[in-house]
Amino acid sequence: MATDVSPTAIAARVVEAILAQKLAPGERLGEQTLAETFDVSRTMVREALMQLQARGFVEVQPRRGWYVVEPSAEEAQDAFAARRIVEAGILAESKGRPLQKVIRKLREHIGQEQRAIDGADAATRAFLLADFHVCLAEQMGHRLLVDVLRDLTARTTLAATLYQSKHHAGQSCAEHGAIVAALEAGDNAAARTLMITHIGNVERALEVAPAPGLDAPGRLRAALSPVELPRGKR
Repeated sequence: MATDVSPTAIAARVVEAILAQKLAPGERLGEQTLAETFDVSRTMVREALMQLQARGFVEVQPRRGWYVVEPSAEEAQDAFAARRIVEAGILAESKGRPLQKVIRKLREHIGQEQRAIDGADAATRAFLLADFHVCLAEQMGHRLLVDVLRDLTARTTLAATLYQSKHHAGQSCAEHGAIVAALEAGDNAAARTLMITHIGNVERALEVAPAPGLDAPGRLRAALSPVELPRGKR
């Protein structure tokens, strides 16, 4: 049994897989498959799943097991609205702060996004595009908001996966670049407006017909393999 794997680490891997769009809404999270994947007991797996349930990412269905949640249209709207409030607030708080290091880190992240768009696998690309928003909170020094924003971004990623967003990766990357350019120019109001517009663009690109979830242990094991990120990202 692995000694360096905790329920929190298992839960983090599941959220990572959601952000990378490797786990689909409605997908079954088999306890035995998870236990074998992480080489831990089913008791530890249940602890991880209960953590995820408390955070709103999984649900248990009587006599069927654990499943990734399928957010309703209203729940998706709430998550996007919450992100607009949080991220606009982060950018509003940046006024008057020295941002050179922040801008450098964000530009490095955008460079990673662009390279992933040009040649990496879809999971890495999806993760990096979602992680930009978490990176922004982290670089701005809002430690208490990092986990909040990661969860909100994962919720909207579930919605984008379920409702088949047509917002292209290249467009997201370009919009991230415009936000950072506005920050670099000292125009925090423009950066805030661009962020609100960007989140709205992703939301408006959702389709109404949900994609069906899958139920294969092999797919679950593959989904929970670590995302191949650039060195130093973790």
